[in-house]
Amino acid sequence: MGMRKLGVEEELMLVDPDTGRLLSVSHLVLAAHRDRLDEEPDDQEFGADAGIGQELFLQQIETGTRPCLTADELSRDLVSCRRAAAASAEPAGATLLAVGAPVLPVGAERVTPKPRYQRIVEEFGEIGRQGSVCGMHVHVDVADEDEGVRVIDRLRPWLPVLRALSVNSPFFHGEDTGYASWRSQVWGRWPSAGPSEPFGDLAGYRAATEALVASGAAIDLGMLYFDARLSQHYPTVEIRVFDTMTEPDDVILLALLTRALVTTTAEERDPAGAEAFRWRHELLRAAHWRASRDGMSSDLLDPLTGRRGPARRVVETLVDHVRPALEQTDDVQLVVQGFEQLVARGSGASRQRAAAERGGGVAAVVTDLRDRFAASLTSA
Repeated sequence: MGMRKLGVEEELMLVDPDTGRLLSVSHLVLAAHRDRLDEEPDDQEFGADAGIGQELFLQQIETGTRPCLTADELSRDLVSCRRAAAASAEPAGATLLAVGAPVLPVGAERVTPKPRYQRIVEEFGEIGRQGSVCGMHVHVDVADEDEGVRVIDRLRPWLPVLRALSVNSPFFHGEDTGYASWRSQVWGRWPSAGPSEPFGDLAGYRAATEALVASGAAIDLGMLYFDARLSQHYPTVEIRVFDTMTEPDDVILLALLTRALVTTTAEERDPAGAEAFRWRHELLRAAHWRASRDGMSSDLLDPLTGRRGPARRVVETLVDHVRPALEQTDDVQLVVQGFEQLVARGSGASRQRAAAERGGGVAAVVTDLRDRFAASLTSA
């Protein structure tokens, strides 16, 4: 196929602009968004394409871009969605944070009053009650579901590398967890989450997903929280390993790398490299654990060998692996510059810890996140 379209969904946290505490107001945000649609239906930033929806908890909302072809188009749409969400949050007395987990201690979290969400929390207990973490999902076009399953099977060793680049949740309820992405650890408690075994083909994928639902580990197909899955609603594969990231440039970097990886794995006729090393499921889990604990600050497992190596070198291995796909879309320079910028600026996790160390502790972290999100609204 030609250049693959891609899109991004972001889960965002609603907080009090003064205290930084979570606010259970997503229903009010959604109502304000709908009111704005009625008042200004032709406003591009508040049009139907600037999707805003609710999540499991009333302290969260989700935005979604349109399918985009170029990095510039995706960047503009991402910021437009953030602006629409921020404008709709204001009448509800809230501001937004793009972060993977609640930084400050929280009280009782309020489940969004929808039957499906309430059933999830009833079925899964404390796993559900602690599920107010925020991820970013990247969708990339595939020719059909057969190609999508091939892509999902071949992506597996590379996803911990993408996770390491996105880490943005070292704090949880007021404490430094010792992880760069605590969201990954929280999310991994769901019995339907995490890395999957190779499915082989579409029939294998359908059989495995149907069996998982039948087991009770997921109440429906929407609860299949694999690191990579076929989208239920779009002709895409959906990659779900990312923390919600604060800087739009980092989002674009990860989205472009993801598209290039999907293209590369889809076009491989006789997969080499990562397929030459047989990744056992338990080693793949270890690779994700290292990525979530350390991000880019230590070693990662090399997707081609399974051995530990410096994080920078492993990311460079990924870029080399997908370089032909990046050349097809003229994204090589954007990705190389974006990676160098991320390294120079620091990951989301390292920036949060730096904010705490400058003074003010976790309260200063929330202030920094709030200010950087506000700055992102003017970045495109």
